[in-house]
Amino acid sequence: MDKQTEIEIQAATFRRLLKHLDDNKDVQNIDLMILADFCRNCLGKWYKAAAQEKGIDMDYESAREKIYGMPYSQWKELYQAKATAEQLAAFEQRQAQKSGCS
Repeated sequence: MDKQTEIEIQAATFRRLLKHLDDNKDVQNIDLMILADFCRNCLGKWYKAAAQEKGIDMDYESAREKIYGMPYSQWKELYQAKATAEQLAAFEQRQAQKSGCS
């Protein structure tokens, strides 16, 4: 496979991931963090970093808008539920395991 084709496949895969996340707004960021140690906000940070590596000046909010398909504040208001005590406990446990403090 040539490099350009590989880049196009990677880009298509990323677009499909974003569509999948958009189609499953009920999956909360905290759930993603508990299970996979990343969330939509992480994708926004990675997007911003990749843009900056290419010399493109992009702020975090603009990057998150690329991920969420709308301003984050709007997505949060429409789709983000308050984290439950169980979710917070699972997140804290995940963080403790990462730092070896179980």
